[in-house]
Amino acid sequence: MLLYRRLLLARLCEERIRREYAKDEMKTPVHLGIGQEAIPVGVCHALPPGTRSFGTYRNHALYLALTGDTDGFFGELYGKITGPGKGKAGSMHMCSPEKGLMATSAVVATTIPVAVGAALANQYQGNGHLVVSFFGDGAVEEGVFWESLNFACLRGLRILFVCEDNGLAIHTAAAARQGFRSILEAVRPFGCHTAEAEGAHLLSVIESTRLLLSRMSEDPKPAFLHCAYFRFLEHVGPQEDFQVGYRRRPTPEEFERLDPLLRFEKTLQETGCSVEDLSRTRQQVEKQIDQSVRSAREAPFAPPAELYTDLLI
Repeated sequence: MLLYRRLLLARLCEERIRREYAKDEMKTPVHLGIGQEAIPVGVCHALPPGTRSFGTYRNHALYLALTGDTDGFFGELYGKITGPGKGKAGSMHMCSPEKGLMATSAVVATTIPVAVGAALANQYQGNGHLVVSFFGDGAVEEGVFWESLNFACLRGLRILFVCEDNGLAIHTAAAARQGFRSILEAVRPFGCHTAEAEGAHLLSVIESTRLLLSRMSEDPKPAFLHCAYFRFLEHVGPQEDFQVGYRRRPTPEEFERLDPLLRFEKTLQETGCSVEDLSRTRQQVEKQIDQSVRSAREAPFAPPAELYTDLLI
């Protein structure tokens, strides 16, 4: 049930954000990842000890998969000193270096070269540790992605690139942005290991991640995992946006297929897990979230002196 708990934690935290956001106590923009959760949860489940991860602004599931820390998570969303960034980082810059999440960023593709730098440092140190770089499909249109991929392949770095592909850059579909037919087709000539996984299928993500890690051990060079998924909500904010017209609303049957939580619950029930077991886990997670939200609301804001700490000058 550990995997289910992690998947459920990511979903219920974001559903709680959706319920609370209109109260205007969370001042940070939120890029919610409902529909995406199985990718970071699945990849992180397969990672070896010592791995360092880097992500993007749609980072909630990644942070929670690596830390399970709902107190810090909601503390940061409410801008309180109990957050991992003392309330100064906000939703788009969640990190927890002690748990292996080194950085996430609001600027597209900016953590990719930093991840490559960390992989290069590991190579110099000879420690054998893995680095993982998570990014969206829009990042592959940035020159720094191709430069980073090229350098990583040239040096044979131990880095796993994970493309969380929702097919959109805000409202613009891939066909209107990308001159290549597929991301994997464009990446393969660089000489890295490649695989794809169904982003809504948790076990598919785990299996493909483990496959790539095995290949990297046998033939040391970077790997690239492509995971397509469906973004349920608007690019930024807690609402649906199908009424805007740039994409159609899926049918109920399609929603069920695209929902990683529903699919994994079905898998668990097919393998002997009872509805009561699932309900019990949900109640436990909801209680944890309730306590964390209450603690975040009661926590103090950082004192004014914090404006002058944690700065690079």
